[in-house]
Amino acid sequence: MSYTDVVFKNMCRDILENGWWDTEVDVRPRWVNPDGTKTPAHTIRKNFIVNEYDLSKEFPALTIRPVPFEKCIDEILWIWVKKSNNVKDLNSRIWDSWADENGSIGSAYGYQLGIKHKYPEGEFDQVDRVLYDLKNNPHSRRIVTNLYNHNDLHKMKLYPCAYQVIFNVVGDVLSAALIQRSNDVIVANGWNVAQYAALVHMFAHVSGLKVGRFIHFIADAHIYDRHMPFVEELLKRPEYPAPKLWINPEIKNFYDFTVNDIKLIDYKTNPQIKGIPVAV
Repeated sequence: MSYTDVVFKNMCRDILENGWWDTEVDVRPRWVNPDGTKTPAHTIRKNFIVNEYDLSKEFPALTIRPVPFEKCIDEILWIWVKKSNNVKDLNSRIWDSWADENGSIGSAYGYQLGIKHKYPEGEFDQVDRVLYDLKNNPHSRRIVTNLYNHNDLHKMKLYPCAYQVIFNVVGDVLSAALIQRSNDVIVANGWNVAQYAALVHMFAHVSGLKVGRFIHFIADAHIYDRHMPFVEELLKRPEYPAPKLWINPEIKNFYDFTVNDIKLIDYKTNPQIKGIPVAV
């Protein structure tokens, strides 16, 4: 059975049993009601959760509900390959609520990865620096990307949630840690885990490395009040074997990746749960 389902269910149970309700707090997120009014979106929260996945054993995709993998990959390519901050470069509509009239989400996500910085070896943006080090200095302890630029936070429509990745190579095995300040467990957790695990595979693939561990550190993992029935349903569902990840062997350049070059094989899941509201 999928180890990712076990991790997810255990995390949900931990939050429900040991979390803290923020019902007495004036929270920022809001529910948009059918009549257009907005009401506070409260959560039960658990801080500093660490989940670990061994990518050499299986690909971490939930089977208790399907992960929309093509959309996950489209977003990760939008951020890391296109280095874009404009929703017009994205095929899904998941960022529309935070975009301005021109489609921009401000100086966030892909924008930060595309900023060039000076190094002794020359000028690199953050993605190019990772690619350079994985090929030329793979055992460096400095292969880090960071989207949480305090100088630009005021120009971001939404502060980055998944904001830092630390890459580390031992021998010929690439592992990575994703640092996430906030995670909507029901809406985003399976999505984030799958897309960043795929990202580790992508970097390993073009760098001639094997994949190792993927660590997901979540500073604030929360379940919204209106998501409780969906959690209860997911906890009852059976798990299936994890799918296999296929990466186009013809791809040698990281920037050549498209959504057609990364797919899940033999992905058996429970039905999708529809109607999950998203707080804004």
